[in-house]
Amino acid sequence: MDYAENILETIGNTPLVKLNTLTKDLPCLVLSKYETFNPGNSVKDRMALKMIEDAEADGRLQPGGTIIEGTSGNTGMGLALAAIVKGYNMVCVISDKQSKEKMDILRAVGSEVVVCPTDVEPDDPRSYYATSKRLAEETPNSWYVNQYDNPSNAKAHYESTGPEIWEQTKGKVTHFIVGVGTGGTISGVGNYLKEKNPNIKIWGIDTYGSVFKKYHETGVFDHNEIYPYITEGIGEDILPKNVDFSIIDGFTKVTDKDAAIYTQRLAKEEGMFLGNSAGAAIKGLLQLKDKFTKDDVVVVLFHDHGSRYVGKMFNNTWMQERGFVDNNISIAADILKNKKNNPLITVKTEELIAHAMERMKYFKISQIPVEDATGIVGAIDDTVLLQKVVTNKKLINSPIKDVMHKPFPIVTQNTSIEDIAKHINQHNAVLVSLDNGKHQIITKHDIISVL
Repeated sequence: MDYAENILETIGNTPLVKLNTLTKDLPCLVLSKYETFNPGNSVKDRMALKMIEDAEADGRLQPGGTIIEGTSGNTGMGLALAAIVKGYNMVCVISDKQSKEKMDILRAVGSEVVVCPTDVEPDDPRSYYATSKRLAEETPNSWYVNQYDNPSNAKAHYESTGPEIWEQTKGKVTHFIVGVGTGGTISGVGNYLKEKNPNIKIWGIDTYGSVFKKYHETGVFDHNEIYPYITEGIGEDILPKNVDFSIIDGFTKVTDKDAAIYTQRLAKEEGMFLGNSAGAAIKGLLQLKDKFTKDDVVVVLFHDHGSRYVGKMFNNTWMQERGFVDNNISIAADILKNKKNNPLITVKTEELIAHAMERMKYFKISQIPVEDATGIVGAIDDTVLLQKVVTNKKLINSPIKDVMHKPFPIVTQNTSIEDIAKHINQHNAVLVSLDNGKHQIITKHDIISVL
């Protein structure tokens, strides 16, 4: 009978799958190394098992111990599966930008999950790097994995992923492309393939907000390049020891928007339900199209499964909120489609300024039209109110009519976005006449949200 002794024996030997639709304009053959076939649905299963086995061999990990690691989710899953089979406890320290699905999956397989803020420096005590180290110091019989600097990470890919790609392509691979995070995959695979054929090109996919591309090209670690980004699993604000820059031929950066859009396109046009880094990888590959010829065999590695991103890249509301959906916005009516169908918030001329301020706070708005029995007669905004009330606190109990300014301009639903923008530059907002005789407001924020 043919069977695995446990789930860990199913790691590796993932298939190469040809891309057809998204790559139709490229001259070369493009094959994806489809790592979701691993039992934890990601490439990280390979290095997770290798790091544990090496730690067991040299005594860093003792029987009944606790494994502690900072992870974007996938390494944690691979470690958790091995921990279950081998009898270890598992603590995953994860940043709050990672998808809820990843956190839920880690808990589902018995891991303790500690969530840390994303937008802090790596050496901040609250960061997931620092928190992982602290927990390892405080927890008896524990082992801190440190996938970023652990040489077993790259070694796993040198011993398994690289040889598989070489054998599966019969040595015909000419380019290897992969998103770079800890650096283990690109370094391990790259070193193996370059040993087999030094002419093979190794390309890394980076994201905006990460330091890899500029550092590779200039040797400068530019802190100004570091800022929060949405793309998961690739890019770093540190230089992991596992990134072997000497074997990487170049990097290309992909925006958060393109990574998200191409994650959806892989599912809808190739039938490949994959994670966020796959979208970045395929877009990066397309950006490198001038590097390929008709005789090339390009292998792009896809890290993980789309089920971990259902609430993000596969959720149109999430995509819309971040401006990741291309809309044909040309007139006022197009903008109103994206606004919640709530009635216009107004104040009466005789209401107190205090009432208007409370309404602004409650509805989280910064300007309000003022009306009386005849209709819209004025407007107020938070900047004017702040200036006046700070100067004279007694004004807070004065009527709105004492501080209101001219009404916001009124436009039709067919008014162009360009004309609306001109009005808003002068007046902060416009009112749009609706078919029912009522009005809706368009603010600067509404314009920015749809661009």
